[in-house]
Amino acid sequence: MANNYNPRTVRSGSQSHRKPASGRKGRKPKAKGGVFGRYFLCVWVGIVLVAIAYIGLFYYFFVSPYSFRWKAIFREPTYPEGYNVRGIDISHYQTDIKWEKLRNASINNDPVRFVIIKATEGQDLFDDDFNDNFFQAKENDFIRGAYHFFVPGVDAARQADFYLHQVHLVPGDLPPVLDIEKDGKLPKKKLQKDVKKWLDIVEEKYGVKPILYTSYKFKKDFLDDPVFDEYPYWIAHYYINKLEYKGDWVMWQHTDCGKVDGINGFVDCNIFNGTVRDLEDFTIQEKEEEITEEETEI
Repeated sequence: MANNYNPRTVRSGSQSHRKPASGRKGRKPKAKGGVFGRYFLCVWVGIVLVAIAYIGLFYYFFVSPYSFRWKAIFREPTYPEGYNVRGIDISHYQTDIKWEKLRNASINNDPVRFVIIKATEGQDLFDDDFNDNFFQAKENDFIRGAYHFFVPGVDAARQADFYLHQVHLVPGDLPPVLDIEKDGKLPKKKLQKDVKKWLDIVEEKYGVKPILYTSYKFKKDFLDDPVFDEYPYWIAHYYINKLEYKGDWVMWQHTDCGKVDGINGFVDCNIFNGTVRDLEDFTIQEKEEEITEEETEI
């Protein structure tokens, strides 16, 4: 055992003398609970780290993919001013639509002019409500459209053929729509090639360039090739009053938590960049030969 003094021996005859005990400095006693203190500190650090991880996972899986839902709890959706040709897009998520109410509904005091309906996804997923929604849109005097949700990694030609098999657009309908939102972790050039293939096949069928729907960021990151600038662009960009996109666009999906009479819950709201007449001119037109045949018959 080590002591806090030196055991110096002073010889004086046969006796040896040591420093008196009163000269010692006592050792500091160990703090009580030192081990337990460190243990509880580690426990608290662990709890904090677990809480941070839980919050991060909760945000990643429940908040981030549906951030508009959370935003809608705290504020009303944005309805940009300066536009008056408005419409919605729907799918089976909008259940039990009251078409008689929707027919007379308005968005920001402007009537709903067009309805774009989900038809297909990938190579084999058909929206259960498409046929009824597509029929009702026409019956209630809306300009209607149909979109395909593109699945990266699935053969693009099969996706295009599936859409064409299920969807039969006629003059007065909007051009076909391709909804591309995910890259599927494909190489950028491969994704662009597949998207272009779908667009080419569908364009050949209808004789018009399909509408390309995607977000501002996705287009900038993945569809920045000038070849895609040739297609009418339907941009998705929420909670802003003015678009940051500097290129040409035909439609703007400005919120996906809008409220419209006849629709239960949230619905996507859109703006057409033009007048009602421009919207009508943008639809699929009758081919000249078809018009000539009809006039001949008359």
